Amino acid sequence: MTTIRLICTTALKTSLDELLPQFERATGHKVEASYGPSAQLTKQLADGEPADAVVLTGPGIEEMTKAGKVVAGSGVKLASSQTMVAVKQGTPRPDISTVEKFKQALLAAKSIAYSGPGAGASGAHAAKVVQQLGIADAVKEKTVLGPGGPAGLIGNYLVRGEAEIGMQQDAELMAVPGVDILGPLPPGIGLTTEFVFGIHTGARDGAAGKSLGEFLQTPAAVAVMKAKGLAAG
Repeated sequence: MTTIRLICTTALKTSLDELLPQFERATGHKVEASYGPSAQLTKQLADGEPADAVVLTGPGIEEMTKAGKVVAGSGVKLASSQTMVAVKQGTPRPDISTVEKFKQALLAAKSIAYSGPGAGASGAHAAKVVQQLGIADAVKEKTVLGPGGPAGLIGNYLVRGEAEIGMQQDAELMAVPGVDILGPLPPGIGLTTEFVFGIHTGARDGAAGKSLGEFLQTPAAVAVMKAKGLAAG
């Protein structure tokens, strides 16, 4: 039996909460998983954080492969997720069907929440979109930046009434009960993020890590990820 140290982006946490016990029962291996925003995890890995397997965004895996932290050729696309817009259930649903209507919804909202630009892909993209729309200064004082990771789920800000409208990965918004997902960012400013599994070059048991990656590609695992807001890789 091997203990697999897994470092994984937060977007897959709800899926892996269900899947890892199944993997452990099927293989006898144990998985010690830690979660966080891909950008922060990438920095931790670059700084020497030990791991056996990782799940990062596509660019994160590429960066870590070039840095010698992920085994070249071990990357496997597991899933993808769109950046979505959400409000608290029972509150008005603004029209976000076009870029202009989405812009007006942000301007009209009393408060906005998304992850800090350094905390993950959706947060960096949301900050870019706000700049692109030309409203960064107008919304700056009413914007709440989450820290990313399991403690920074934007849905919690919506449910607690700390923000009227929020942006984050579909799977992360779905993780919080009481959130009403309006849909993806409108055409032209949307973002789909790919999540990729890889074997760490310092893995103690590469074969065990590979078996985890293979398990996460099975039809049953894909079905769980789909139910949690992730599209097939």
